[in-house]
Amino acid sequence: MRTMNNAEVTLSIGELSKRSGVSIETIRYYERLGLLKPVARTTSGYRVYDIESVNTIQFVKRAQSLGFSLAAISDLLKLRTTKEAPCHELHGKAVTYLEEIEMEIKKLTNIHFVLSSLVQECLTKKPKDSCSVLDCFEGKGCSSLLLKIF
Repeated sequence: MRTMNNAEVTLSIGELSKRSGVSIETIRYYERLGLLKPVARTTSGYRVYDIESVNTIQFVKRAQSLGFSLAAISDLLKLRTTKEAPCHELHGKAVTYLEEIEMEIKKLTNIHFVLSSLVQECLTKKPKDSCSVLDCFEGKGCSSLLLKIF
């Protein structure tokens, strides 16, 4: 950690990695995607970051923990830097994302039902009987269950 002009703390990529809890490779990946930019480079070409870089990485990780894609996070970061509160723009994006999550939950619930049914069938079969799971994947005997998914 160094200081520039006695006021601004600068971090090497290794220090940024430690403070933010992500790998150096992840930091470089975020840079390639435009999510993060070094504030400067040393005379020998090393990247230099500031404390805001730690905050940006934490923002990205929190958004990812809620399932946002890096492309969506890129949009959020752009809104984050605007002077006016972009709440109305974020509301629409959040509602759309919430609807996508609800559809995914329904799909996963249906998949859970189908797999649970197949597993139950396995318990009632004798060792020499065909496997319900494999039969289903081969298109034998579970088409009505699969309709629940699609």
